[in-house]
Amino acid sequence: MKRILLTVVILCSVSFVFAQVHPAKIFSDSMVLQRDRPIPVWGKAGKGEKITVQFNKQAKTTVAANDGHWRIDLGAEKAGGPYPLIISGSDKVIIKDILVGDVWICSGQSNMEWTVNNSKNKEIEVAAANFPRIRHIKIANAIADRPKEDIGNNSGWHSASPAFAGNFTAVGYFFAKELYQKTNIPIGLINTTWGGTDVETWTSRDALAKNAEFKELMTGLPSLNLDSMMGMRKKAMQTKIEKLQGGLPDASTITQWKEFSFNDKDWQTMKVPGLWEQQALPDFDGTVWFRKTITLSASQAVQGADLLLGTIDDADETYINGVKVGSTNGYNLNRIYIIAPRVLKEGKNVIAIKVDDTGGGGGLYGQQEGLLLRFKNGELPLAGEWKYRVASIGGSSSVGPNSYPSLLYNAMINPLTPFAIKGVIWYQGENNAGRAYQYRTAFPLMITDWRNRWKQGDFPFYFVQLASFNSGGGNSTQGSNWAELREAQTLTLSLPNTGMAVTTDIGEPKDIHPKNKQDVGKRLAAIALNKLYGKANVYCGPVYQSMKTEGSKAILNFSNIASGLTMRAGAVNLEGFEVAGADRKFYPAVGVINGDKIILSSPEVTMPVAVHYAWADDAGNANLFNKEGFPALPFRTDQWKGITADAKYRITLK
Repeated sequence: MKRILLTVVILCSVSFVFAQVHPAKIFSDSMVLQRDRPIPVWGKAGKGEKITVQFNKQAKTTVAANDGHWRIDLGAEKAGGPYPLIISGSDKVIIKDILVGDVWICSGQSNMEWTVNNSKNKEIEVAAANFPRIRHIKIANAIADRPKEDIGNNSGWHSASPAFAGNFTAVGYFFAKELYQKTNIPIGLINTTWGGTDVETWTSRDALAKNAEFKELMTGLPSLNLDSMMGMRKKAMQTKIEKLQGGLPDASTITQWKEFSFNDKDWQTMKVPGLWEQQALPDFDGTVWFRKTITLSASQAVQGADLLLGTIDDADETYINGVKVGSTNGYNLNRIYIIAPRVLKEGKNVIAIKVDDTGGGGGLYGQQEGLLLRFKNGELPLAGEWKYRVASIGGSSSVGPNSYPSLLYNAMINPLTPFAIKGVIWYQGENNAGRAYQYRTAFPLMITDWRNRWKQGDFPFYFVQLASFNSGGGNSTQGSNWAELREAQTLTLSLPNTGMAVTTDIGEPKDIHPKNKQDVGKRLAAIALNKLYGKANVYCGPVYQSMKTEGSKAILNFSNIASGLTMRAGAVNLEGFEVAGADRKFYPAVGVINGDKIILSSPEVTMPVAVHYAWADDAGNANLFNKEGFPALPFRTDQWKGITADAKYRITLK
């Protein structure tokens, strides 16, 4: 859910002091190179400089072009290592501790970006991370108006150890761990993710422009200049803030905002929790202060309390009655601050929160029930109206990865396309749910685009279907954009060499970021183990095949039942099935398992014509599995028009 415009990171660990020869920044100590295919090595040097690359028993030479670019394709290597990579010209670069194995691109939005440190049982997982042959690199977040030749500076490659594994992509790490334990092949993870992003920003402009769905839109879009756009948007935002509150305050005024005595009667109000982009501050990045006055009894004040603020996007400094009680930097971290009794007082108290947002969503955005002051013998809810005031406009001026198509492709994908890889794992779609029908085109387009750019054929592309989450209460009655997005993901399986991990059973209704990333990684790994590594494991749950009706009953046939259809452990009745008659009104169905069939009926439907399964934003109650423990794919048997059918990708230049 997060977009960070600039990430400051340390220079990757390459062993040279000052060199004319510069390999691409993806090359650093402890990296993994792809086995069993030619190994491209590239970079820059002086014009006409002779470059030699040595690796294992290979040595190849080329000459840098007039613009300084050079590339050498080494021959394929078997899994193994570690080896050094030596790049020689007028000077020498030595990159150490390189393994040869399988390299996977891990990409998408926040659920792929989500780290081991934020996952279930994080302490146990990090302490047990002793896999020196699993390596990871996080590509620095960046946007670009044109395809870049190289990624930004980054922290380099690291082995899975307690010192580093906590910062790995969690889905990627658990995927790699399962593969490594089953195959003993070194695994490299290239983590190129950015939370809260649309699929269109990960797709090249050329691909969008040539596609019938997007051609008209792209034809009318001018070539982008980020600097000019940032200037225009910042000026427009300043005008908007002046109309809202009469301009920006000076530094001396802001210092008073945390104080109990400050008079905030002229401040605007906003509902909290909730992202400010969805309320009074659309497209705003910067600093906003929030204030709320509460009244406490003497018994409440004397005992102290815990202040629960939920998640805040991105960083906060929190004060009570002018006393700083805590601060946190991290859009995905829950805030719990311990308040000493001396800070609180009988009668009125003021909570003041400074919120800094670097890009994307901003504000206190957790659940209402998670925003409260908790005492030993009770609690005081804090959700509702809060006073707010804008303190400053951020440098990004709301030019983020979704401001224009292809911005992330240009900066975070294109520079990687020469690199030899095994395949891609992908977790994205939440941001496209409002345009789910169009995702039927946009998602396969992106996959095909990447395959064309990498020039490695139809490499494996495995993705995660959206988990259950009560995004907007969507269901069969009012429609569900999340269900329609899952359908678009299922349809994408028509592309060759794709696979999908179903996760409706491991979502969290009130959290768009399920903490159980272990099972997500394992389910992706199950696909790879079966399709790529020659294992005979089951990797998919039951898949709907056909329906027939007999009177008031609907009889469904399934494939991928493996050892047989069953319900989730502990379940008494089949859940998640609905039937509708000609009136298109869906009712919960009673289901019976009969071999590879499900027999459904409902007293409200005498002649069923359509069935839905797991057709809701929050589909966590759906409980059809095969006996190997894989959940059934959500589906519908009708083709009735959905609620996202007319929603289209739009760009606003302002």
